Amino acid sequence: MLPGDPSWWFTDALKAEGGVAPSPSLSGEITADVAIVGGGFTGLWTALALRERAPGLSVVLIEASLCGSGASGKNGGKTHGYWGSLGGIEASLGADAALAVARAGTKAQDAIRRFATAPGRDVWWRESGNVRISTCPAQDAKVAAAVATAERLGVSDTARALSPAEVAAYCKSPVFRGGIYLPEGANVHPARLVRALRRAAIEAGVTIYENTPLSGLDSGSPNRLRTPAGQILARDVVLATNTGLASRREIRPYVSVFSSYALMTEPVPEKLEEIGWTGEQGLADMRMFVHYFRTTIDGRVLMGSGSGPISYNGNAVDPILTQDAASAARAERGLRRLLPGLGDVGVAKIWGGGLDVSSDRLPFFRTLPGTRVHYGCGYSGHGVNPTYIGGQSLASLVLGEQDEWANLPFCRRELSALPPEPFRVVGGRFVRWGIIGCEEADERRETPSVAMRAAAAIPKVFGLRIGTR
Repeated sequence: MLPGDPSWWFTDALKAEGGVAPSPSLSGEITADVAIVGGGFTGLWTALALRERAPGLSVVLIEASLCGSGASGKNGGKTHGYWGSLGGIEASLGADAALAVARAGTKAQDAIRRFATAPGRDVWWRESGNVRISTCPAQDAKVAAAVATAERLGVSDTARALSPAEVAAYCKSPVFRGGIYLPEGANVHPARLVRALRRAAIEAGVTIYENTPLSGLDSGSPNRLRTPAGQILARDVVLATNTGLASRREIRPYVSVFSSYALMTEPVPEKLEEIGWTGEQGLADMRMFVHYFRTTIDGRVLMGSGSGPISYNGNAVDPILTQDAASAARAERGLRRLLPGLGDVGVAKIWGGGLDVSSDRLPFFRTLPGTRVHYGCGYSGHGVNPTYIGGQSLASLVLGEQDEWANLPFCRRELSALPPEPFRVVGGRFVRWGIIGCEEADERRETPSVAMRAAAAIPKVFGLRIGTR
């Protein structure tokens, strides 16, 4: 099956709404205190935070298509913070910053839970933790390192080692070995969540214009946002367009656009019973180009593979990000290999989408120098949780508040630049080829070729965090 838009999630969310009309597109000139560009998680969390903290502000949000139709409505819906990433963050930023990042993720998790479980919101929130699984000896070492890091930093309760028998108690598969249980983790229907955020923002007094792409931005006092049929004059602007920011001159050095592909199966509740996957934990292997998988409340399985192609020069509309047949096939091979007990379960839909991967794999929230234009990007495929942090941090930047959100490493750390083009995409694609080859060889218990090992080692040799195994 070839990939295509929209995602299974987004189609289901619109169906569940029963034909809610889109918000009107912008026509003519309007003024606002704050204009937000992007109707996904980041833009909507920001809008809600601003209205909550400063109810007198007029907040306008424009979305090029429909709210949630982009990355927010395409992801796997695995919602968790950064406790499972402590080792990598510590290597980049140090132990104190790593713990600050992870604790911010816990605050975000608590806030998302409160929103998702409020009366009247059917967003499929299920919270039972996450399980990271080893499928080969090379991944065993990653499991051991992650558990050891949590113990060394005094947070051993955030990551517990699992024996093969304990992993099988969550889900049985002949390829599963040991693993890690991460208590902080939930599954959610991402498109239903983003559509619930849209409704909440409208109820909070945010004016939303859908089918209204940004044609141009002239920074000044006020800022001028141009759209095909109108314009907005606003004191502050928040750019929350995910991969759409990667081509901006100020952001391009720090972000590369990768892609991820996912599939949704047909319902197979009886097969899930047979393999013992009856809990609500999200699962993932220990690859760098991770396989992430979870069930739905109607007995389907989502399987994603973060191994899609890299676009040139931050091009967010490159067809390879959404239409790569090889990446779609890789996601399906992952399903058949990791979960053979599901048999020949049918695939209902496959889709792909871009990932804004930062140079250290953490998002960053900033203000363009000399302006009142703020932005957030670099989520690196991490998922739903950090977008709440982004909304709070961006709201703090708009309001000029020196609070806990504005002082997090997400806003304060120094960013390392990536190589310029064409070296970035040529090197990135070579490294990607090497890592995929090494990880597949590891799983076959074979020795990767010298060329693959050399390609996979390039990021570590040059001190890069992006693309390291």
